[in-house]
Amino acid sequence: MDGRVALITGASKGLGYAMAMKFAESGAQVALISRNTQEVNDAANRITEASSIKCSGFVCDVSKATDIEETFTKVVAEFGRVDILINNAGFAKAGPIESITDEEWQYDIDLKLMAAVRLSRLAFPGMKERRWGRIINMLNTMAKTPVGGSAPTSVTRAAGMALTKVLAGEGAPHNILVNGLNIGRIKSDQIQRAYDRSGSDMSFDEFVAQAGKSIPLGRFGEAEECANLACLLCSDAGGYVTGTSINVDGNLSAAL
Repeated sequence: MDGRVALITGASKGLGYAMAMKFAESGAQVALISRNTQEVNDAANRITEASSIKCSGFVCDVSKATDIEETFTKVVAEFGRVDILINNAGFAKAGPIESITDEEWQYDIDLKLMAAVRLSRLAFPGMKERRWGRIINMLNTMAKTPVGGSAPTSVTRAAGMALTKVLAGEGAPHNILVNGLNIGRIKSDQIQRAYDRSGSDMSFDEFVAQAGKSIPLGRFGEAEECANLACLLCSDAGGYVTGTSINVDGNLSAAL
């Protein structure tokens, strides 16, 4: 990835941070985006120190169109271009359909779907001009196998999977590859929050190990394992993979 520039949303921790670190270790300069100033700057500094590659943090609420436009302009001004876009920002909001308000629906759509639409729209022209680009939309297994009580996140993630296919079709003639990663149960800050809420007497590692027994592979995934796959898809080694959505879930999902 030497010489490439990657923009990653939701990059101050969890999966986003793991991908940012892996990309930097592989030679890419990285623009990290998060809503938290301290967290995103600290993350960028840690990655720069560990990899000796230039990384910078940018504060942006990707649920807001104006924030996206302003931040993308700043990223291009600092790095010169965006070769790789990782649409990672989001959280798992789910509940009974009658309990979800219009405002909650709209926020979920803006945060997960429209952020990917807006950032891809901004990144496409430069990628077309250079005839090289990579976009990954971070989704989840509910995009393929939604169940009752999984809205709004399963609905917006399914829309993100459709967006992935549309973008791949438009990008293919210009060597812009677009894929989705359907994430299952990965050890991350979201799992840490679930552990904190549980009030369990077990340690965090014991809690994760117990919860992982229900997964066919017998364990939770590591953020670094997801980052490894993202790195492959965004490198020249993954140059013939586009328009697909890959489960990263230890065979948890019943869908291919």
